[in-house]
Amino acid sequence: MSTLPKPDRVCYASPQMANDTQESPKPRGSCLGKLVSLFTFAGVAGLGVAVWFIFQPQDMSDLKGTGVSSSGTKARDLRQVLKNAVNQSFPLSLTEEEINLYLKDTLEAKQGGLLEPFVTITSARVRLEKERAEVIIVRSVMGRPFTTSMYFRIEQLVELNDRSVTNVIRDGGTYFPQMPDSPIAQKLMKGGRFGQLVVPQGFSLLVLPSFEKLAGVYKGELSSAFEEMSRITVEEGKLVLDPRPDGAGGSALPGPGGTF
Repeated sequence: MSTLPKPDRVCYASPQMANDTQESPKPRGSCLGKLVSLFTFAGVAGLGVAVWFIFQPQDMSDLKGTGVSSSGTKARDLRQVLKNAVNQSFPLSLTEEEINLYLKDTLEAKQGGLLEPFVTITSARVRLEKERAEVIIVRSVMGRPFTTSMYFRIEQLVELNDRSVTNVIRDGGTYFPQMPDSPIAQKLMKGGRFGQLVVPQGFSLLVLPSFEKLAGVYKGELSSAFEEMSRITVEEGKLVLDPRPDGAGGSALPGPGGTF
């Protein structure tokens, strides 16, 4: 009796097993997710660059009265000079050099609070530019220089009786001088500098107490210069003061009723 050949064993794969053997497609991120990641990376990188510039002291080599060439030069007693100008009613021009020399000779201030052992005020300096002044405080943070500054502008209103009203504005002008009348230009003003970074006006409130403390040290000089003077002009490298009501002899202000 002949034996019949056994049929080959046939294996059938279930649909589930077939699906498992197929390579599953890799998920793709959405365009919105990639865009968010890109902006997040750019923001973190920008913040890191900003912090680096903040801890780099600004270049003060252009300031008059602060370099090696000015060492040994004695400053005038600006407190008495300002009083004499007011009492005798004569115009006065103070240069950036003699203001910085006077600050160097007279400043005595220190940083208080919990950071006192690590942070001290080493000097204060002034940069005079056209229509604005920059007051700079130089600190030593664990042996390294750290600079903060605030911009100031002078606005004066000359009334009909030729009496002037002086306002000290804590900003250095707009970020967009090409379009000064636009709403964004009027709102986004330069407040000062943290290190080498120019910061908006609102950020300067963080360091305002230090500058108020500095102003308190020179209260007499500031009162004579900005409360007793009728005409005040900030020019490149000098501060021009005139106590005379009519500002005769080179006033930069318009006639009665105008604004500066």
